[in-house]
Amino acid sequence: MPGNLSVRVRRLEPETSDLRIARNLLLILLAILLLPYVLAPLYRAGHPASTLMAWRWLTGAPVSRQWIDFAAISPSLPRAVVAAEDAKFCSHHGIDWGALHEVIDDAEEGEVARGGSTITQQVAKNLFLWPGRSVVRKALEFPLALWIDLVLPKRRILEIYLNIAELGPSGQFGAQAGASFAFGRPASALAPHEAALLAATLPNPVRRSARNPGPGVRRLAAIYMARAQAAGQPRCWSENHPFLSHLSAF
Repeated sequence: MPGNLSVRVRRLEPETSDLRIARNLLLILLAILLLPYVLAPLYRAGHPASTLMAWRWLTGAPVSRQWIDFAAISPSLPRAVVAAEDAKFCSHHGIDWGALHEVIDDAEEGEVARGGSTITQQVAKNLFLWPGRSVVRKALEFPLALWIDLVLPKRRILEIYLNIAELGPSGQFGAQAGASFAFGRPASALAPHEAALLAATLPNPVRRSARNPGPGVRRLAAIYMARAQAAGQPRCWSENHPFLSHLSAF
């Protein structure tokens, strides 16, 4: 009997070790998944950087980003960016379900896929996830966008986006670097047509240029400028509500 017992113990030891490793790996994975939810409320202040910026730093690629506070940015730029990227920014809670359904319907009908991501989703992706299209990334992005909209005011979400979005072909990130590269002036001095040209380069400033805009970029810029200057465009970002009043909207 003692011999049989020792054999059983030796057989159990590798199994116990494997279970411990699996448990530790699951805990590490859970910590990684939860980290963005811990960090997001802390981004009410500070100058966060995007994962793409971090990757470029690590690989030695050029990165140009000078943080600019929202109050210093030309009012034309947030208006143009919202008009271009997320017309319902002020009314949704992180995800524009109507736009998402349209994208799904287009895909089912075999039409060319178009972006349906909100500014909040893009902030979630840029801060915590990776570029490129994938089902896994989208699955992570959706709840994270809802959480960011819950814990950050709209104005702060837009401020972060305008400071981490890629706005130039060679590592220019944020409004200040993008405006300097395209027009040789700070983001505080952008005219409405310049702001619309910058917005028209999103989401691909490598293929689209505000510095030397082609006919397509000019056409988009004209559309976005008209939308931005429309009297009915909501401008919720002019109010920076405290956290509790932001929750009361739910």
